[in-house]
Amino acid sequence: MMDGVTQWEYARLEYRSTGSFGIDKQMDWDAAFHHPGGVAKWGTDERFDDLRHLNRAGAAGWQAYHRDVVHVGQPHRLHSVTYSLRRLVSAQPGER
Repeated sequence: MMDGVTQWEYARLEYRSTGSFGIDKQMDWDAAFHHPGGVAKWGTDERFDDLRHLNRAGAAGWQAYHRDVVHVGQPHRLHSVTYSLRRLVSAQPGER
Protein backbone atom coordinates (compact mmCIF):
# COMPACT_ATOMS: atom_id res chain seq x y z
CA MET A 1 0.00 0.00 0.00
CA MET A 2 1.19 3.49 -0.78
CA ASP A 3 1.86 5.95 2.02
CA GLY A 4 -0.60 8.83 2.38
CA VAL A 5 -3.37 7.28 0.29
CA THR A 6 -6.94 7.71 1.45
CA GLN A 7 -9.42 5.03 0.43
CA TRP A 8 -13.06 5.81 -0.32
CA GLU A 9 -16.13 3.76 -1.05
CA TYR A 10 -18.67 5.21 -3.45
CA ALA A 11 -22.46 5.23 -3.66
CA ARG A 12 -25.28 7.21 -5.23
CA LEU A 13 -28.65 8.47 -4.13
CA GLU A 14 -31.26 8.51 -6.90
CA TYR A 15 -34.31 10.66 -6.33
CA ARG A 16 -36.78 10.48 -9.21
CA SER A 17 -40.36 11.29 -10.05
CA THR A 18 -42.55 8.19 -9.97
CA GLY A 19 -45.33 9.35 -12.28
CA SER A 20 -47.57 6.69 -10.75
CA PHE A 21 -50.01 8.32 -8.33
CA GLY A 22 -52.94 9.97 -10.06
CA ILE A 23 -52.91 13.29 -11.85
CA ASP A 24 -49.98 14.78 -9.89
CA LYS A 25 -47.52 12.63 -11.84
CA GLN A 26 -44.54 14.88 -11.17
CA MET A 27 -45.23 15.26 -7.46
CA ASP A 28 -44.39 11.79 -6.05
CA TRP A 29 -40.72 10.92 -5.60
CA ASP A 30 -38.85 7.64 -5.02
CA ALA A 31 -35.52 7.56 -3.20
CA ALA A 32 -33.11 4.68 -3.84
CA PHE A 33 -29.65 4.33 -2.32
CA HIS A 34 -27.13 2.36 -4.41
CA HIS A 35 -24.08 1.28 -2.41
CA PRO A 36 -21.41 -1.46 -2.49
CA GLY A 37 -23.77 -3.81 -0.62
CA GLY A 38 -26.64 -3.44 -3.10
CA VAL A 39 -29.67 -1.20 -3.51
CA ALA A 40 -31.91 0.04 -0.71
CA LYS A 41 -35.30 1.67 -1.39
CA TRP A 42 -35.52 4.59 1.00
CA GLY A 43 -39.18 5.35 0.41
CA THR A 44 -41.63 7.40 -1.62
CA ASP A 45 -42.33 11.04 -0.80
CA GLU A 46 -45.51 12.94 -1.66
CA ARG A 47 -43.49 16.10 -2.37
CA PHE A 48 -39.89 16.77 -3.40
CA ASP A 49 -37.82 16.43 -0.20
CA ASP A 50 -34.33 15.21 -1.04
CA LEU A 51 -32.78 16.91 2.00
CA ARG A 52 -34.25 14.27 4.33
CA HIS A 53 -32.49 11.51 2.36
CA LEU A 54 -29.23 13.45 2.09
CA ASN A 55 -29.26 13.93 5.88
CA ARG A 56 -29.81 10.18 6.32
CA ALA A 57 -26.78 9.44 4.11
CA GLY A 58 -24.72 12.08 5.91
CA ALA A 59 -25.52 10.53 9.28
CA ALA A 60 -23.97 7.29 7.97
CA GLY A 61 -20.78 9.12 6.99
CA TRP A 62 -21.49 9.70 3.27
CA GLN A 63 -20.45 12.98 1.62
CA ALA A 64 -22.13 14.31 -1.52
CA TYR A 65 -19.59 15.48 -4.08
CA HIS A 66 -21.61 15.77 -7.31
CA ARG A 67 -25.24 16.26 -8.37
CA ASP A 68 -26.81 15.50 -11.76
CA VAL A 69 -30.28 16.78 -12.69
CA VAL A 70 -32.54 15.55 -15.51
CA HIS A 71 -35.31 17.76 -16.91
CA VAL A 72 -37.94 16.47 -19.36
CA GLY A 73 -40.59 17.99 -21.61
CA GLN A 74 -41.55 21.51 -22.59
CA PRO A 75 -41.80 23.42 -20.36
CA HIS A 76 -38.98 21.66 -18.50
CA ARG A 77 -40.04 19.58 -15.52
CA LEU A 78 -37.68 18.11 -12.98
CA HIS A 79 -37.59 14.34 -13.49
CA SER A 80 -34.67 13.10 -11.39
CA VAL A 81 -31.74 14.13 -9.26
CA THR A 82 -28.77 11.82 -8.69
CA TYR A 83 -26.21 12.53 -5.99
CA SER A 84 -22.76 10.95 -6.11
CA LEU A 85 -21.58 10.07 -2.61
CA ARG A 86 -18.37 8.89 -1.03
CA ARG A 87 -17.36 7.69 2.43
CA LEU A 88 -13.94 7.35 3.98
CA VAL A 89 -12.90 3.69 4.27
CA SER A 90 -9.44 4.11 5.73
CA ALA A 91 -6.81 6.74 6.14
CA GLN A 92 -3.17 6.78 7.14
CA PRO A 93 -2.42 7.84 10.73
CA GLY A 94 -2.85 11.58 11.15
CA GLU A 95 -5.33 11.91 8.22
CA ARG A 96 -9.05 12.39 8.38
